[in-house]
Amino acid sequence: MPKLLLVRLSSMGDVIHTLPAVTDLARARPDWTVDWVVEEGFAELPRLHPVVGNVVPFALRRWRKKLLSADTRREFCGFRKQLKSVGYDRVLDAQGLIKSAIVGRLAQGPLAGYDRKNAREPLASCLYRDRYPVNFNQHAVLRGRALMAAAFDYPVSGPVDYGLSVPPTDLPWLPAKPYAVLLTATSRADKEWAEPNWIVLGERFATEGLACVLPWGSASERERAERLAAAIPGAVVAPKLSLTHAAALLSGSRIVVGVDTGLAHLAAAVAAPVVAIFCASNPDMTGVLADTYAVNLGCDGAAPDVDTVWQAAQAGRRP
Repeated sequence: MPKLLLVRLSSMGDVIHTLPAVTDLARARPDWTVDWVVEEGFAELPRLHPVVGNVVPFALRRWRKKLLSADTRREFCGFRKQLKSVGYDRVLDAQGLIKSAIVGRLAQGPLAGYDRKNAREPLASCLYRDRYPVNFNQHAVLRGRALMAAAFDYPVSGPVDYGLSVPPTDLPWLPAKPYAVLLTATSRADKEWAEPNWIVLGERFATEGLACVLPWGSASERERAERLAAAIPGAVVAPKLSLTHAAALLSGSRIVVGVDTGLAHLAAAVAAPVVAIFCASNPDMTGVLADTYAVNLGCDGAAPDVDTVWQAAQAGRRP
C-alpha cells in the first residue's frame, strides 16, 4: 500500500485542524496509509485517529533547551534514522514553515506543500518538489482539507469530520451528575476572560444542575482553577490530564465553554457542544469549526459579556 508521511508539528489547535484532511484522504484514497510527524507533547492526538498508523514524535521544544548536549544529539540522530527507515510515496508538509519543511526533507520521499504565495513562511516552498496554490485566507481546517485534496487530486466534499475515536476511559474523580467543562486557561494573559465572568457563568450552570469541571495545564493555571472552583458551587478542579483523558472528559460534557485554547478545538473535534470566547484574537481563520455545535464569540479587543456567553451555552447544551 502507498504511504504518506504527514508533517504537522504543532501547535495543539493546528494539529487538530489537520485531522479532517486525514479523514478526507481515507475516504477518497482508501489504499493509502498515513504516518505523522508531530511535536512529542501532542503525539496522543494523531493516535486517536484510526487512519493514522505510526506517529513519529519530534522533540524540538525540548531539544532547544539543551541544544549541544549529548542526549539531544543522540535523540535527534534516532529521530532522523526513524524517518529515513521508511520509504514514503509522498511527504506532505501541512504546516508551511521552514522547520517543518526541513523535517519533511529528512524523510525518504518526494516532499510537497503550499506554494510560495500561500506558505506561512514563503521560503519553505523552496524545499518542496510539488507546490499547491491553496488560498491562505480561509479557515485552517478548510485550508488543510484543500491542501490534501490538491496533493491527491480529489475534490473536497462532505462535512468537516475530525475522525477521532476516543477510547473508553474511566475518570473516577468526575462528579456523578451532568457536568459542564470550563476551559479558563490559555497561552497568553490577554486572551483570558475575567475571573468574575467565569464565577457568574459557573453559578448559573450550578443553578441548572450542572457541575463545573475546570481543567488546567500549569501550576498558575491550577491556582486559577482552584480560585474559581472555590467560588462556584459544586465545581471540581480536574487532576492533571493527558490529552486522551481530556478528550474523554470533553466528549462526555453537556457543554464546553472555553477561551482561545487548544482544548476548545479538541472539544469541537470530539463533537462536544462548544462555545469559544475570543478576547485578544480573531476567530475568522482559527476559531472552533465543526458540523456539530461550535460557536465563536468575541474578537480582538472585544470580549463577549456573560449574558452573551450564557445564551450561546444554553442554545447548544445537551439535554
